[in-house]
Amino acid sequence: MNDVTVTPVATKAERKEFVDLAYRMNAGDPSWVPPLRMEAMELVTPGKNPFFEHADVQLFLARRAGKTVGRISAHIDHLAVAMDPEQGMGPGTGNWGLLEAEDEAVAQALIGRAEDWLRKKGMTRVLAPISMSIWEEPGQLTKGFDHPPTVMMGHQPERYNTYIKALGYQPAKTLLTYELDITKDFPPLIQRIIQSGEKNAKIRIRNVDRSRFDEEAALILDILNDAWSDNWGFVPFTDTEIKYAGKKFKPIVREDLIMVAEYEGEPVAFMMTLPDLNEALKPMGGKLFPFNWAKLLLWLRNPRVRTMRVPLMGVRKKLQASRLASQLAFMMIEYIRRNSISRYGATRGEIGWILEDNQGMVAIADAIDSRVNKEYEIYAKAL
Repeated sequence: MNDVTVTPVATKAERKEFVDLAYRMNAGDPSWVPPLRMEAMELVTPGKNPFFEHADVQLFLARRAGKTVGRISAHIDHLAVAMDPEQGMGPGTGNWGLLEAEDEAVAQALIGRAEDWLRKKGMTRVLAPISMSIWEEPGQLTKGFDHPPTVMMGHQPERYNTYIKALGYQPAKTLLTYELDITKDFPPLIQRIIQSGEKNAKIRIRNVDRSRFDEEAALILDILNDAWSDNWGFVPFTDTEIKYAGKKFKPIVREDLIMVAEYEGEPVAFMMTLPDLNEALKPMGGKLFPFNWAKLLLWLRNPRVRTMRVPLMGVRKKLQASRLASQLAFMMIEYIRRNSISRYGATRGEIGWILEDNQGMVAIADAIDSRVNKEYEIYAKAL
């Protein structure tokens, strides 16, 4: 490890080097999807990513014999630190993420430096990898290396698990994604539950209205913050983050793929589904110019995809223990399934991430005959 030097990112050129490294190190991995470089740069730039408004962040680069061989981010999310420790975060908990390492010695040097930075900032515990907010790409991939991730999911080399565990990290929480063949009808029991809901005059399942995008986005985030507020790892969205997320999602939002469930006229649940943008991005290598911008624009106008991803869904807390909650979920899934096939040519769905011990969501995933296709681990260590 003595031949590896780790230094903080301090200049615009070093920030660019931090971003560029991921493209070089993952170029040979057929399952890695290069993000657009402008978005990768935005993620780690103060003033661009609103995460920096409530977090202390330090990026580091590792060099050996004059060559950049690794990177890592260390960060303290003050909203996460303010949460109840029973929910996973809480006082004294810092994070690191965005790890890229040529070998184990580089990983050890980078993680060690991130831990030192967190320790000096008063942190007593680390949860990692989280890149950078819990809402972005949490966890180290532990299952499903043989196929690319869908939009907004991470992908890391399998060897990183060995590097992390060798430094004394223990599993804290497992995140799952489920895939299913959406060309098949759901089991008869689920169909009966959906049909029963359709006969209930108190239930209305509607598309979002894109002409009222800001209002609909605020409604969905309000339900989300309520539905997820007791979940492990939950950190509330700020107003700035809501606006930022809305701006980022707007180009790929389709009215018929995002549903709101109303009960007795009150919006009580939602399900967000996105066409898998990664299918369009993968061949672009992270570059929009000179010609990829036109290809992407055409795709966004009329996305034809194999996969639809459900990244977020939620039911207000007051209904979560009721049969109504699962009925509304099944109805939204079924309506989105139909639209995905008939209007976008999709054949596959992916739901997640879902906490392994979220019994309600796991039960819904099992009931529609989906199966786990990827697992991600968040590790913990005392500092």
